Amino acid sequence: MSDPFLNFDINNPELPEAIDKAAMKSGGFPYAKKLDRDEYDTQLYALQKQLVLLQGHMAKAGERIVLVFEGRDAAGKGGTIKTILEFLNPRYNIIAALPKPNDRERTQWYFQRYIDWLPAAGEMVLFDRSWYNRAGVEPVMGFCKPEETELFLDEAPEFEKRLTKDGIRLFKFWLSIGREMQLKRFHDRRHDPLKTWKLSPIDLEALNKWDDYSRARDRMLERTDSRHAPWAVIRANDKRRLRLNVIRTVLSGVDYEGKDKKAIGEIDDKIVLSAEDFLKMHGE
Repeated sequence: MSDPFLNFDINNPELPEAIDKAAMKSGGFPYAKKLDRDEYDTQLYALQKQLVLLQGHMAKAGERIVLVFEGRDAAGKGGTIKTILEFLNPRYNIIAALPKPNDRERTQWYFQRYIDWLPAAGEMVLFDRSWYNRAGVEPVMGFCKPEETELFLDEAPEFEKRLTKDGIRLFKFWLSIGREMQLKRFHDRRHDPLKTWKLSPIDLEALNKWDDYSRARDRMLERTDSRHAPWAVIRANDKRRLRLNVIRTVLSGVDYEGKDKKAIGEIDDKIVLSAEDFLKMHGE
């Protein structure tokens, strides 16, 4: 069989059939088809009602929650965040999607600019990429020195321990997609006039650095998965299953008035993996 990645041209409006067929099952994804739309909508509605109850609890109890979303480009971070926030108050549920650091920020302690975005009482902050840039994009693309990444990997677990000891609930999600699925989504973005803005030069350059990103991801998971701040790896080839299981993971991890375990449902253990299990399976 010919390699579908050879001579792949993202500018060609025709998607190679081999990539299109392989996309859903790429990376060892356990389902052959997307979750049925009606079933998805029914489950999502129940979960979003629970998110509203969680929001009310947070306001009363002064709860603080941080959700960190990491993963390859086009893994579904932005869409998942949008789904979580759809019916929540944007005053207390905040997206943190930081641009590249400016000249002043580059001279600060690395974690300093992220601290400004941490939640106050009653708030939830969702990081669309986070301090983990230093473990992934930055070293792979040559934006930092190896010793800076090494220092980060040493400091990150301690930094997160300080957050959790102070009472912040920290959820870390790595969204995992297969290579063919990433190519398919890049191709869709390139040829959809409403989505072309999502495809950056960095994204295109990353196409040839798949293995480098895999090694960086594995190193990051090994060094920064901890009891106080564990990683949840979410297999994300199906965005519907991705979103449902991220929300279930958050709701299952917090006690709140009106919590309905039946409405939340069971976390799909074929979709949600621990860092340890994911590294054993190496399913990307």
